[in-house]
Amino acid sequence: MASLLAVDVGVRTGLACFGDDGQLRWYRSRNFGNAARLRRALPALLADPRDLTRVVLEGGGILADAWESAAERSALDVVRVTAETWRPVFMLSREQRSGVQAKEVAGRIARRVIAWSGAKRPTSLRHDAAEAILIGLWGVLQAGWLRSLPPELVR
Repeated sequence: MASLLAVDVGVRTGLACFGDDGQLRWYRSRNFGNAARLRRALPALLADPRDLTRVVLEGGGILADAWESAAERSALDVVRVTAETWRPVFMLSREQRSGVQAKEVAGRIARRVIAWSGAKRPTSLRHDAAEAILIGLWGVLQAGWLRSLPPELVR
């Protein structure tokens, strides 16, 4: 088995883990408070899940560089993606006119991914976790772990 970790990079980080069957295993949002705490947490974040083979990062700057370096030290495949690349796979252009609007739409689509995967339903879903879910779904499509979007997720 293999897994993919999707990361919406930031001090407040969205994380989503997918199995090689293309289904969401878990998701969460975590606030590290500052860059130093995030950097110290990276080895542990990359050690769970134990079958991690691929990391997909959305974001830039020193935090994304730190994620990429830590993942490469762990011999993981790393892919960087921008919102402009993954959002059109899941959203219509009219749903991406503003960042706020795109984040709301991401939350609705992420809830459908959660239901399709049989993952634990959220009481609340932060936008960084919702975006990490979609980043991860984009990543499993790119990796070939899913040939196409499941019918339940096609709009």
